[in-house]
Amino acid sequence: MSRYSVEFSARAYRQFARLNPVIRKRLGPAIDSLADDPRRAGVAALSGTDDRYRFRVGAYRVVFAIEDDRLVILVLTVGHRRDVYLEQ
Repeated sequence: MSRYSVEFSARAYRQFARLNPVIRKRLGPAIDSLADDPRRAGVAALSGTDDRYRFRVGAYRVVFAIEDDRLVILVLTVGHRRDVYLEQ
C-alpha cells in the first residue's frame, strides 16, 4: 500500500494552530498516522457525505477527505467535539 501525504486546508491549519500545545502534541502524531492507513479502525465515514471521514483523539475530532487518485489526506476540520460538527 502506498503512503498518503497529509495536507491541511487553510481553515484546519488555523484551527490546529490555535489549539493548546498539549492537545496539538496529542493530535499531531494521530493525524500523521493517517498517511499509513486512512481507513483504519476508529475512522468512520460522516453520515450524509460520501467523501468525508472522522476520527477522534479524546474529546477532539479530525474531519478529513481521502483523495485516492492523488494519495492525499486533506484535513478539513480540527477541534473539540462540541464544536467540530457545527462547522460542517
